[in-house]
Amino acid sequence: MATTTTPTETKTITFTATKPQLFVESSKVDDAVSFYKNAFGAEEVTRVNHPKRKADQDAPLVVSAEVKIGSLTVIVSDIVDATAKEIGTGIVFWLETEDIEAAVEKAVKAGAVAEGELTEGEGACDAAAGRVGKVKDPYGIVWVICTPAKKTADVEA
Repeated sequence: MATTTTPTETKTITFTATKPQLFVESSKVDDAVSFYKNAFGAEEVTRVNHPKRKADQDAPLVVSAEVKIGSLTVIVSDIVDATAKEIGTGIVFWLETEDIEAAVEKAVKAGAVAEGELTEGEGACDAAAGRVGKVKDPYGIVWVICTPAKKTADVEA
């Protein structure tokens, strides 16, 4: 009697969250978390310090500090080597709000630098045609602040 093999089924994988990781200069995680709280209303959720802290360090090496900004979860870590520093560059975060001016102003008051002027109109932002502002935080991370994307109603043909 011949045996029959069934084709291998492919399991669908669903991702439920995206957690960007930011690498900041060693021993600056506390400052970064404080900045994100002041500028963007972040809430610190968890923190993990490295268990083998060197005696000559003033502050423990932070493996990760997880913060929530709206519905976004971000992991902030101390840089541990040159490779991690390279990974931490070139990240851009998009934050949606109806009050662009106030959001940019609050971030600047907390220590960010505004990049360019607020823009408006079609094409101002790929995700939303509306007002857009951009700031760079003290750690070199760029934050684009724009109005929420307009939701379109489904149209039946």
